[in-house]
Amino acid sequence: MSHFNETINRVGTDSMKWDGAKDRFGQEGLLPLWVADMDFKAPQPVIDALKEKVEHGVYGYTAASPAVNQSIVNWLTNRYNWTIQESDIVHVTGVVPAISNLIRTFSEEEDDIIIQTPVYYPFYDVIEKNNRNVVKNPLLLEDGLYKMDFDGLESMITEKTKMLILCHPHNPGGRVWTKEELSKLSSICQKHNVYVISDEIHADLLFDGYSHTPFASVNEAFENRVFTALAPTKTFNLAGVQGAYVVIQDPALRLKYRQVLANTFVGANMFSQVATKAAYDHGLPWLKELMRYIQENYSLVDDYIGTHMPKIQLMKPQGTYLLWMNFKELGFTAEERKKWLLEEAKVALNHGPIFGEEAEHYERMNLATSRETLMKALDQLHRAYNQKQF
Repeated sequence: MSHFNETINRVGTDSMKWDGAKDRFGQEGLLPLWVADMDFKAPQPVIDALKEKVEHGVYGYTAASPAVNQSIVNWLTNRYNWTIQESDIVHVTGVVPAISNLIRTFSEEEDDIIIQTPVYYPFYDVIEKNNRNVVKNPLLLEDGLYKMDFDGLESMITEKTKMLILCHPHNPGGRVWTKEELSKLSSICQKHNVYVISDEIHADLLFDGYSHTPFASVNEAFENRVFTALAPTKTFNLAGVQGAYVVIQDPALRLKYRQVLANTFVGANMFSQVATKAAYDHGLPWLKELMRYIQENYSLVDDYIGTHMPKIQLMKPQGTYLLWMNFKELGFTAEERKKWLLEEAKVALNHGPIFGEEAEHYERMNLATSRETLMKALDQLHRAYNQKQF
């Protein structure tokens, strides 16, 4: 039996997902399937490498490691056939802070920044809190999947448009954008001289039959206008270790970004460096087993809901471990649904409207948990569903 089936008690570990659920949702006794971390232990080679570093006993300032950079280069080459130089890598503490600093570095206050909604909700914050304008290019829902609205995108670009933030693969919808879609997007942004920040933190989490194409790799003539944010943290459940990196292939732009980071004292995290190297060098077997387990979890949820709660519609993910669920047929308002899930189903999901007004009828479920926990959540949801007699 897969070790992912182990139900690990995270209560009392200062887990945001478990211990922070009461403060976040205002309810006791919730089963948390919300924030995007996993209820699984990291790969054993990562645990062993971190133990070795801890036992060394000296935790001083850490320089960026050339060996870590080589592990990153190897990972990107082997996984995506994307060749970068070690010098292209800028280490940061996390993808969201990295995006915020990219916005500050390469745009001015009151500039327009485009996002394709519904989308990962911190995108709104990093734009608005930097006094830039959010411009929404809503995704189109076709045949049960999100598609990009290229005509709408081109029509909204003005002289104030400086950037587009791409969520790739898409969170919360689980779309893995095709090379053709990315090429078309790249052509539009190249034509209008728009920078692209490509958030590719979910790139490694792919369902069978799908492949990830780094956005910067689709158009060599445009690669220098792309900032690619990546991390092993989502892939290997290392979010609490806090490490990420940005690939910037233009030397002048990279220098400008480093100068901004120098002013914010962002440096390499010792444990992140250790974890990154161990994960990229030795974590692939674990990742393959993880994605088998996630896909089995999705199949379980799809079958259970299709059988017992057919008015709830699922968007079939192509990547990530997140599930986008449409509750429209239940007839609730967004607030009514939120209250019902918390008070009657006792399940904590990410509420759709935080991803954008286009997600009024949706909730996001985290599939990266043990089957025991997932079944308990489904049974609680089923009981609440039956009580309403939908």
